[in-house]
Amino acid sequence: MDSTKTAPSQESPLHFLDYWRIIRIRKTVILAVFLLVLLTTAGVTMMLKPSYRSTARIEVAKEAKVVNPLGETQNQLAYDPYFVATEFEKIQSTEVLYEVIDKLNLRQRWAKYYNPDNEPITEIDAQQIVYQRLRRNLDVSLSRNTSLIEISAYSHDRDEAAEIANLVATQYRDWRMLNRTNNTWSGIKVLKENLEKQTAKVRDLQGRVDGKREELGVTEAAGDGPSYATSIEREMASSRAQQFTYAQAEYVLYITKLEELKRLQGEELRRAILTALPGEEVLPKYLLDLAAVDQRLSQLRGDLGEAHPDFLKTVALRQEVERQVTDRVTGMMTGLEKHVASLRARYEELQRGLDEGKSRVIEEAKKWREFYQLKRDLESEQRIRDALYLRSLQEEIDVQIPQADIVLFVDNAQPSLRPVRPNIIVNLTLGAVFGLVMGIGLAFFIEYLDTSVKTIDDVERALSAPVLGVIPQNVGLLMDEGPDSPHAEAYRVLRTNVLFSRKRPDANSLTVVSGGAGEGKSTTIFNLATVFAQQGQRVLLVDSDLRRPSLHKFMKTSNSVGLTNYLLKQNQVEEVIQTTKVPLLDFMPSGKLPSSSLGILNSQRMKDFIQDVKSRYDFVFFDSPPIMGVSDASILASEVDLAILVVQYRKYPQAMTLRAKQMVEKVGGSLLGVVLNNITISQDSYYYYYSGYYYDYYSKSSDSEPEGAAKGSGAKAAAKAPPDQPTPVGKA
Repeated sequence: MDSTKTAPSQESPLHFLDYWRIIRIRKTVILAVFLLVLLTTAGVTMMLKPSYRSTARIEVAKEAKVVNPLGETQNQLAYDPYFVATEFEKIQSTEVLYEVIDKLNLRQRWAKYYNPDNEPITEIDAQQIVYQRLRRNLDVSLSRNTSLIEISAYSHDRDEAAEIANLVATQYRDWRMLNRTNNTWSGIKVLKENLEKQTAKVRDLQGRVDGKREELGVTEAAGDGPSYATSIEREMASSRAQQFTYAQAEYVLYITKLEELKRLQGEELRRAILTALPGEEVLPKYLLDLAAVDQRLSQLRGDLGEAHPDFLKTVALRQEVERQVTDRVTGMMTGLEKHVASLRARYEELQRGLDEGKSRVIEEAKKWREFYQLKRDLESEQRIRDALYLRSLQEEIDVQIPQADIVLFVDNAQPSLRPVRPNIIVNLTLGAVFGLVMGIGLAFFIEYLDTSVKTIDDVERALSAPVLGVIPQNVGLLMDEGPDSPHAEAYRVLRTNVLFSRKRPDANSLTVVSGGAGEGKSTTIFNLATVFAQQGQRVLLVDSDLRRPSLHKFMKTSNSVGLTNYLLKQNQVEEVIQTTKVPLLDFMPSGKLPSSSLGILNSQRMKDFIQDVKSRYDFVFFDSPPIMGVSDASILASEVDLAILVVQYRKYPQAMTLRAKQMVEKVGGSLLGVVLNNITISQDSYYYYYSGYYYDYYSKSSDSEPEGAAKGSGAKAAAKAPPDQPTPVGKA
């Protein structure tokens, strides 16, 4: 698996304390922007010319009559939410304000504002410019909890402000009254013009109706309504239609009976014809005689026999009666057929008469239709003329009725005693709020643009590596400050984390690298080596930064002989190692680096040297140049057991730090973790709770305890600690 690949970082949501941390860190920017905006606001406010406001209040109502109009009843006017807003626009319209400009001669009075150089300008342009200025200096609003309209005018002259407010109110009232009167008389004029046109149209139609009446010979009584609707022809046609309906029904009834009887024969025909013709009297008598003869035949057949003369005589009688019944049925059928034929002839005759009557009625209707159409048109136009006449008469009477005032003055404008603009308190308050918001916004924007490492979460999220220690700002050399220095605890914590984080007990060679220059790696490794030595381990500190060595300056020793002399086989190890004033801490300077030996660290002798000193000392620390600048740091990271990456707080982008970590991993180095350096604990509460406790604790202990006692206790604790085990925090 490629060690250079890191898991995608997930942005954690900011906590409230993170926002407070940003504000504390960027408080200089916030304060500078706040003061700049506040002072600018104050300066601009003081430079503004004072402006006065005068307000005239008026009551505006919809149009209404003192008495009810003719033929009408006034309803109470409903609330209209758009009425007042519409009146606001009317007050500020050109119809009103142009008159105010002319009456107050504002074009000449305000010429110094819009044309200070007296350049040629047209009257139209001047009028429009003055109108725009007047509208900007005019404020129309609704008085709170009332129906009164406030007309406020602003001006540098207090008298002018009152004059403008009063004149705008007066001009609006006059304009509205004049507009109402003009609209009323214009409406009356239109009504009269339409009345004259309608009267002429009625006269024309009346002449045409009279001509048609004379042409048709219609009397006045006949001409009052549609007389053809009750004429003789129409009554005759109605009578014929009724007779035709009866004849048609009777014909259909008998023709149906005849057709049904023709389909029957024998006894069925005899019974059916009696039902169809209930008024028949002869056939029932014949049928009774026939029944009596049949009864007698039946009796004689049983008593005398069929050969007896009486029986034969009775048979002849029956035949005669049968013939009479048959002849009577035949006669009835013949009579029924003749009756149907007569009904049909009458039905057809009535139908012809009905058709002729309808034709005459239609001809009569056509004859009168045009006349009555003209008469209806005349009546319609007369109604329209009468309505126009009544409306015109009503408007002429209504315009003479006193009307309720539509604009009532409540309060005239008075000159203001003190200016309203500029409002120093409001402006400064707004400036302060805006400056504070702008400063905080700029601080967060700068924080957003700052991609450097700022928190432990940034390190763990971007580098996926643990943070071994947090070093405060302005940390000095522990060799000079002593083991009881308030800063020593941060390095003790770092030492403890280093000891517990290494995976092998024999991993005792360590180098400190950084992505860029000036991140504090030399100070970190120097103080870390001092802490290890103070805790009882034998420590060798090697200045392997051959490009810009600095550890010899911390030791205040010479750099003439050192690591380079050993690697170039000019001296032995014992000759280049120096003792220091810290017990158990030895130091090897870098020595002078010849220009022809730039790759000296990547030699077998350097590897043998590292193995040699590892066996002689409990821990060996190597200083290195920035890993992004030269290859020496990468070589050292690959040759020693452990590497620590120093990242200075808010200095380099996170991408550069990530690249430094990847370079250590590419050469096979074992990155133990990250040290955050140069933290301003007093300003950043995030880190104050991380390491500030120890700083406060040891500073107070140093003030309250005797120096000898503190040093003694520290020495005893160091003596008791095993060489390869970390000293407990607070007892070091």
